Amino acid sequence: MSLKEITRIIEGVLFVAGEGIDIDVFKTKFDMNDREFNKCIDILKERYNEETGINIIRFKNKVQLSSNPVIVNEISEILNPIRERSLTRAALETIAIIAYKQPITRSEIEDVRGVNCDYAIQLLQNNNLIEIVGRKDAVGKPVLFGTTENFLKRFEINNIEDLPNYNELLDRIRVIHSEGESLYREFTIPEEEPENKEQETQNSQENNLPTDEHTEE
Repeated sequence: MSLKEITRIIEGVLFVAGEGIDIDVFKTKFDMNDREFNKCIDILKERYNEETGINIIRFKNKVQLSSNPVIVNEISEILNPIRERSLTRAALETIAIIAYKQPITRSEIEDVRGVNCDYAIQLLQNNNLIEIVGRKDAVGKPVLFGTTENFLKRFEINNIEDLPNYNELLDRIRVIHSEGESLYREFTIPEEEPENKEQETQNSQENNLPTDEHTEE
C-alpha cells in the first residue's frame, strides 16, 4: 500500500474519530517506521494549512484533526446555540432514564439512549438534579447515578415510588425551560425557598434587596 493511500486512510480515521489517536496504532497497522508516518502527517499538514478551517495537530504521541484556532470565535457563535438545544433534549431523556432505572451507570444510560451522555450527565450534575450514589460491583467499579432531593422538589414528587408515567415526567421536566430554548443556559435551582412572604420580605430588607417576588436570588 502506498503512502498516499495510507495517508487517505489516516485522514478518514481521524475525521471519524473526532479525538486524538495514538500514533503507534497507525504504525502497527501499516507496519510503518517513524519516517514513513511523519511523511503521511506532512502530507496532511500541507493539505490542512493555516488557510483552511481544519488543522492537524500532534500531542502526547497522538495525532488529531482540529479546527483552525483563527476561527474559533466564529465556530463558537454558530455551534454553541446548536449544542445547547441538543443538550436540552439529551438532558430530558437522560434524567428520565436515571429516574426510572436508578441506580444506573453511564454506560447503561448510553445503552438505552444509543448515544454518548457525557454532556447531559455533566449538565444534570451541575444543576444538582442527579448525583453519584455509589459504585457498581463490576469490572472497573463504574459509578452509579441517582436523582437528588432537588429533583423530587423541583418536579413536585414526594418520593421515587410516586414517579408519574414516562411521558408525564418529560412534560414536567420541560417546564424548566418553557420560557427559553436552553436548559444549559437558563436553569437554576434555589437552595431554599422562603417559608412565607413575610420571611422573604424580612430577608430582602436585611440584604437591601428589592422585595419583588420575581427577583432572582
